[in-house]
This record gives sequence, structure tokens and C-alpha cells, in this order.
Amino acid sequence: MADEGSSKGRGAAPARYGDPFQSFRSEMDRLFENFLSGVPQLAGFPQRASAGHGLTPSFDVKETDKDFVVKADLPGIDEKDLQLTVHDGQLRISGEKKSETSEEHENYYVKERSFGSFTRTVRLPDTVDEDKVEATFDKGVLTVTLTKKDDHIKPQKKIEIKSGPASA
Repeated sequence: MADEGSSKGRGAAPARYGDPFQSFRSEMDRLFENFLSGVPQLAGFPQRASAGHGLTPSFDVKETDKDFVVKADLPGIDEKDLQLTVHDGQLRISGEKKSETSEEHENYYVKERSFGSFTRTVRLPDTVDEDKVEATFDKGVLTVTLTKKDDHIKPQKKIEIKSGPASA
């Protein structure tokens, strides 16, 4: 199964050349982080993760006799912010993460928002029946079960192992 991943929004990797908005954002982030390190009350405040860190989900893919099972870890994402499609031999999972935190103390107030979206596409084998796909979402884990076509489900055949010299 081939995999193609991409991120956009806060999850985009910084471009070396090209995107002037990403360059501007990187410079503003650097200036803001330098400012925070110079304020004693804020020096210990945890800095945000680098852009894109943890936004693209990890996949586990397992094949059984009757189906393929894809599990994606999606912590912090609500079910309503996920889209799942199967079309032309591809499984596409996309979603958006939105979070906001705030911390208020005597001398300062900090409010942070993070957001981003992702799309991950997996090419499916020809043996998958695109009409028999089921998905569940529980405790941040998306499980997609892709049933194999009936004509591709074959019972295992046990091969007898004989002792002695091999015949040529």
C-alpha cells in the first residue's frame, strides 16, 4: 500500500525558498520566542512545538484473511472534524485540529491557539471491495476496516512437507 502525506496550515514544514508568508511567520516566531526568554516570569513557559509536529497521523496497517485494517492515531481531533473517503482505489483521511489554551497569573496572561489540517492518502490493493468499508473512532484512534472482495478471499492451503532429497 503506497502512502502520500501532506500538511497545510500550522502543520506545513518551513519552505527554504518561495513562500514569503512562511518566512515572515518564522521570523515573527523567532522574535516572539526571544522576547519570551527575556521576561523572567515567562522564561519557564513551555514553548509550542515546531510547526507540523504531530499533525500528520501515524498509520498501522494489518492484513487478515478477510480484510485490511488501518488504524490512525488522531489525538486531540474531534470526530466531526474528520473526513474519510474511498475512491478510485485510494483511502483518504483528512481532518483539522483546533485547540486553544490560556494561562493567567498575577503578572502576565498568555493565550495560545494552534490549528492545522492534514490529508493522508493510501493506495489500496485491487482486492478491496470499496462498497464494504467501515470506520469507528474511539479515544483518538480511527479504525478503518476494508473488506476484501469475495472472489479474492481464498482459504489457506496447507502444504505437506516431505522428508528426503529434493527432486529436480
